[in-house]
Amino acid sequence: MNSRQSSSPLAGCVLTIGNFDGVHLGHRALIEKLTGMSQRLKVPSVVFSFDPPPLKLLRPELVPKPLTWNDRREKLLRKLRIDRVHFFPTTHELLQQSPSEFFERILVGQLGVKGIVEGPNFRFGKGRVGDVQTLRELCDLHRVELEIADPQTLDQRLISSTQIREWIELGQVQAANELLVEPYRIAGRVAHGAARGRTLGFPTANLEGIEVLIPKHGVYAARVAAPSELAGHPVALHIGPNPTFGEDISKVEAHLIGFQGDLYGSFLELEIIDCIRSVRKFSSKDELLSQLQIDIAQALQIATL
Repeated sequence: MNSRQSSSPLAGCVLTIGNFDGVHLGHRALIEKLTGMSQRLKVPSVVFSFDPPPLKLLRPELVPKPLTWNDRREKLLRKLRIDRVHFFPTTHELLQQSPSEFFERILVGQLGVKGIVEGPNFRFGKGRVGDVQTLRELCDLHRVELEIADPQTLDQRLISSTQIREWIELGQVQAANELLVEPYRIAGRVAHGAARGRTLGFPTANLEGIEVLIPKHGVYAARVAAPSELAGHPVALHIGPNPTFGEDISKVEAHLIGFQGDLYGSFLELEIIDCIRSVRKFSSKDELLSQLQIDIAQALQIATL
């Protein structure tokens, strides 16, 4: 029985369910199908995501670092002309629902869903026992339109958040950026560090509280994404320890090239463009200073292209 309710502000929507971590070209292709369905059926388009991801409740030790924080993910999806991003609260009770219970109680009962777009590997319900065939049968039963989006590839490689995460872990940010709808970003609060960069003539902002996956140790070309008054400012970004000074604690330090000012306590969002070199120990302070000048020149050239 199709028992639709209209109490939800999302009632009568078309939707896609998923994590959409990173928001990559595969997600964009799926969303293009969804917005097309939305226009044809004249109802809102919704990305339906779970917060936190179900794995965090089921196997928290297996949850990978995310590629995007929720606000960032929502902004990227809205840029793709999604009407609403709905983060549904994940509970143990929810995770015990069978595919049919979830479909009928949440999608039909609460949202009055008119159409669904998913990828071919979609799984849902307790134990992820529901697949695309299950979804198709439930859609047919409740007269919900269904479209299955084809997987997207680049150079014969499947575009996926897993692949992007692997490249970022290897420091291959440029390769990851080719799969993302916008370049990879990290964000954190500027905290007090050792102030060694300032004494060397290259002051850095020490970022803490970064929620997303941090790339492999190295020196990167980046640019400021926020705050808005510094947007586009070129950055030489150092990720890792400072072995030249006997330090083994990994830090994220951003040198805003040519910037004069106090950033302590501010929230800094950086767009990472490419890796310049790996972290290494230098034989002297002078050798380090010489390399820093080269790093900054390279970062400036890359970040201002």
